[in-house]
Amino acid sequence: MSTTKKNVVFDVVGTCVSYDAFYDAIDERLGDKLRAEGIKPKLLGFAWQEAAEREYTYLSMSGGYVPFWKVFQPLFHRMLWMAGIAEPRKFATDEDALYMVEAYKKLSARPGLGECFSKLRDAGFTVWALTSGDVERVRGYFTRNGVEMPLENFTSCDTLGVGKPAPAAYIPLLKRFEGCDKPWFAAAHTWDAGAARRNG
Repeated sequence: MSTTKKNVVFDVVGTCVSYDAFYDAIDERLGDKLRAEGIKPKLLGFAWQEAAEREYTYLSMSGGYVPFWKVFQPLFHRMLWMAGIAEPRKFATDEDALYMVEAYKKLSARPGLGECFSKLRDAGFTVWALTSGDVERVRGYFTRNGVEMPLENFTSCDTLGVGKPAPAAYIPLLKRFEGCDKPWFAAAHTWDAGAARRNG
């Protein structure tokens, strides 16, 4: 149960933190090789993360939930092949993929995030996080960037065993707000904000 009447729930990855560190790592590790093949590093990174999110979401929808992290790195060589690299495993190694995936653990907070949370709390809101990512990695985005996010206000789809935008991903947190004002949901993704609105 929420201890305040006013609550706001934030998506984290892509909303509170940017993907830039991940894109930068791809450029650092393989940028020149990719550009020589006519592949823009940032576009490869975007395609890779989008493909991983689709795998994650479809597995969840089909009743076979798997944490995002388990589908992310294994898709790397497939993405190279889809980008036109005839022999992906000769082009880049598993160590290359691991280097770039590790950078995904070091995403930076968007400018003003800590100030945003402080202003909301000063206005009487409790700030929550709901993520498709794992607790350790995603909560680390807050702690490493000096942004307060109490563990008790943090919910991961891994704990629920179902991914957003399934209704079952939003409803357990919504139940914690019974007797409170209608909660707010903040996300950079229209599919996420729309699903939260449709589910209360």
